Amino acid sequence: MATTVTLSSKYQIVIPQEARKALSLSAGDELLVLSKPDRVVIIPKPKKFAKRMMGLHQEVWQGAEAYLQDERKDW
Repeated sequence: MATTVTLSSKYQIVIPQEARKALSLSAGDELLVLSKPDRVVIIPKPKKFAKRMMGLHQEVWQGAEAYLQDERKDW
């Protein structure tokens, strides 16, 4: 979905109904505003960050258990 919104004189925007429905947003929900050099990204604030982050970057830890066991044996 791509749509255009207009910045008001109070620097406010209205999130289009399609986007609100797609993201299940309602009045009072908090949004995160990320500023990049060439754009602004607005995303719903996760209700629980721990749940949102759970499972990310699992590939980093693959093989870690075997490595730890080897290190413990060397002691």
